[in-house]
Order: sequence, then C-alpha cells, then structure tokens
Amino acid sequence: MGVEAGMDEVVAGRVTRDEIASAGAGDAEEFDAFVAGSGSRLLHTAYLLTGDRNAAEDLVQDVLVRAWSRWSRVSAADEPRAYVRRMLVNASVSRWRGLRSRRAERLVAEPPDRPGTDEDPRDDEVWALVATLPPRQRAVVVLSYYEDLSDGQVAEALGCSTGTVKSQRAKALRSLRARIDQEGQP
Repeated sequence: MGVEAGMDEVVAGRVTRDEIASAGAGDAEEFDAFVAGSGSRLLHTAYLLTGDRNAAEDLVQDVLVRAWSRWSRVSAADEPRAYVRRMLVNASVSRWRGLRSRRAERLVAEPPDRPGTDEDPRDDEVWALVATLPPRQRAVVVLSYYEDLSDGQVAEALGCSTGTVKSQRAKALRSLRARIDQEGQP
C-alpha cells in the first residue's frame, strides 16, 4: 500500500463517517474534501518528519482528529492546509521531545512508495540521509525543500525566527554534505 492510499482508514481510526455526518453536513463535506485534497500530502510530510510510516499515519490521524474538533477555526484560516501543516509539525516536535528521553530515533530501511517516475532515483538516498538529521533540522529541510515554503513561512510553521530557520538549514546542509562526501555520491 502506498503512502497516499488509506487516508480514509487513517481518519476512520478515530473519527467515523457517522460522527462526521452528525456534526453537520456542510462541515463534514468540507472536511472530507480537505482530507481528500490534502491528506496524502500531509501523510508524506509526516513520513518525512518521522521517518516511519506507522508513526506518520498516527501523527496525521491525531492531527486530523484535532483539526476536525476545531474545524470552524481551521476552515476560517486564510490557508487551512498551512494551518493543519503547522499542527502536524508542532505535534511531530512534541512527540519527538517526549520520545527523546525514552528511546533513540528509528530509521527505516525503505522509503515510502511514491507515484510517478519523473523523480531522480537518488532522491530516496537523499531523503534517507535527511531522516538521520535531528528533528528540528529535518523539519526545516522538509518544509523548505519538500513543501517549498519561504523562510518566513517555515519560521511561522515552526514558531521560531527566520534566523533560526537559516541557521538550522545551514547546519542540516553542512551535515548532509559531509555524509554524502563520506558515503560517496548518492
């Protein structure tokens, strides 16, 4: 099953269709459309943040449940997807802080399934290296290069200054370059 598949199942794990429908048909349809249009992208972003498919699915599920519970506020935002993406990043960082003291991060052997064939085959190797970065640096790289956000947007999503974004990205890129030099060209 690919990363994009199963968003209904991810959401249905905590919020059933009946619960969504009972909350209001208009809101339910709008939320359903949001999940259908943004769910797979959120799941892929979560995978890049966590490095683990199961953790990514859990993260997206939890964030979508919270988004649904405050859907009137989320849908009123200028960019609901950016609002939910920030919720995703914040939840990821919170989980990492909680897990940091209990266990080391676990890297995965296989990257997620990706549609299309126009990607460079070395991308998987690069993203595997990105997965080894500390969570804050990884979040900056994912939001900057995968989500294609500006420094200001990344800073807003992470709740930090643009200077912090730039320094974290510089550290991440320096680390990635060193690893690529050590391991050879990906």
